[in-house]
This record gives sequence, C-alpha cells and structure tokens, in this order.
Amino acid sequence: MDLRALRYFVETVRHSSFTQAAEHLCVTQSTVSKMVRQLEDEVGQPLLIREGRGVRLTDAGRIVYEGGQEALDVVKRLTQDVADLGELVRGEVTVGIPPMVNLFFPPLIKRFKERYPQIKLMAQEAGGQVIEQRVLAGELEVGVTVLPVPADSGLASTELGRFPICLVGTNASSWYGLPQPTLASLDREPLLMFSEDYALTKRLREGFARAGVSPVVVGQSGQWDFLLSLAMAGLGTALMPEPLLKRLRLPDDVVIRPLCEPEVTWRVGQVWVPDRHMSHAARAWLAVCAEGAALPLF
Repeated sequence: MDLRALRYFVETVRHSSFTQAAEHLCVTQSTVSKMVRQLEDEVGQPLLIREGRGVRLTDAGRIVYEGGQEALDVVKRLTQDVADLGELVRGEVTVGIPPMVNLFFPPLIKRFKERYPQIKLMAQEAGGQVIEQRVLAGELEVGVTVLPVPADSGLASTELGRFPICLVGTNASSWYGLPQPTLASLDREPLLMFSEDYALTKRLREGFARAGVSPVVVGQSGQWDFLLSLAMAGLGTALMPEPLLKRLRLPDDVVIRPLCEPEVTWRVGQVWVPDRHMSHAARAWLAVCAEGAALPLF
C-alpha cells in the first residue's frame, strides 16, 4: 500500500475536505483526489462518500483510516528514531574492558556520558584476548586490549597510551642489583604473571621468545593484588604495568624496577573490525577516546 496515498487519504478525512487537505499537504486538490482514488482502487472498495464539499467514511474507509493512522505513526516514529541515532540523541554501545585497565577509564566514561546523556554505555569486563575474540565474533563493536594485535587478526586498532612494564620483587630477586634489567635478566627467575587469557601475558611471552628466554612461571592469576602479595612474600617476580603500581600503596621494602625492553611495553588501545558496520554510539565512543588519548588519563 502506497504510504503517500495513505497519508493523503488520512489528511482528507481529518479535514473532511479535499481542498483543505491539499492546502495542508501543499499540493493541488487534483493530486489529493488522484491519490485517494488510487488507494480505493488498491483496496477494491470506496473509502469516502463525497458530499458536496465534504466527505464521510464508508465502512471500509473507517477501517483503512484507523489502520492508516497507526501505520503513519509507526513510520513517523521510525524516521525520528533513525534521526535521533544520527544526531546521537539515543542509542547504546557496550565496550569490552580488561580488569587491569578498567580502573583508568572512569574519566573517559564520565566525559562520554556528559556529552551523550541519552546513549546507554555499558562496560563488559573480560581479558584482552577474550575481548578481541568477542569483537571479531560481532558480540562487541569495540573493545580495549593490549596492543599490538597481529597484523592478520582482522582487527583495526588505535592506541590510547604506552607505558613501561615493571618488575616487582624483593632485594633477594636476581635482578635486584641491576640498574636496567631486561627480559634476559629474568632467565631462570621464578615469575608471577597474569593468566594466559590476558593480552599482556601473550605480549610478554612473545618478548621472552625474541630474547631467547624460557620463562619459569611459578604462579598465574587474573588478580593483580594476589600476584603482588606473592611477589612481596618473595615467591617470585611479578610483571606489572607501571600505571597500576603508581595507584597502589606498596610497602617500602618492595623493589620495583622498569623493564628496559623498548619492544615490550604496556600499550593500551581500542580494537574493532574495520569493514563491519559500526553504530553511531560506538563511533562516538571512539571519538571521545581519541580526544582523551593525549591527556594523562592513566
């Protein structure tokens, strides 16, 4: 059924006049009459009874009029909804954020909500590698992980910050006396690392492989505080991002040294699938993050 013909018919009934409907629609009276006749031909029954300069509904016309109002209202709402999305008046986006990173995102989330109060922003916590998989699978539009992602991963990325990895241990650690410890310095050193589903762990293992070191991992966990407690107890060396350590109050006897490996840093960034449709809300989130990338958010 032609929506324009339906609209002309509804306006004719509302005004009880072809002439007034034409004035309201800014078209000629003959155009309105033609469209109403077209609708009657499509329905197969008269819809209006012409009475002088006025009109009244037939039984079929009453059904079409009531249903037509509902149909036009639906189209109007759909048009407005799409317009709202384009203007970022409404919408929603879910962002995957790793547990180790989520402490640093409140400033960005606050800025986003202040700018787009009608957009629903949800944060979904998971390890970096899991987030990458969910983005690839289409379960998330955008997520945060540790960069770089493999060139053949199918993901595009943008960096939010790059920070040193630090060694955390005691004065009994093998690297204690070294001013600039490297991955090679950790050969045969008991190590405490995050779980294998963390992107940081994957990047560190790649670094160990380049350095020709087989890491001796004596403990793994997804909880940074548990790993730190093991390190402070002298059970091994924990590898932690510097920004995380700066936010903690650690005992004076804890030894912290930056890892002197320029290729092994904690690079935090956003990932998404470049050739896949992305919602206006997700694009707005990336834009807000891009603005904040130059700020000391971490």
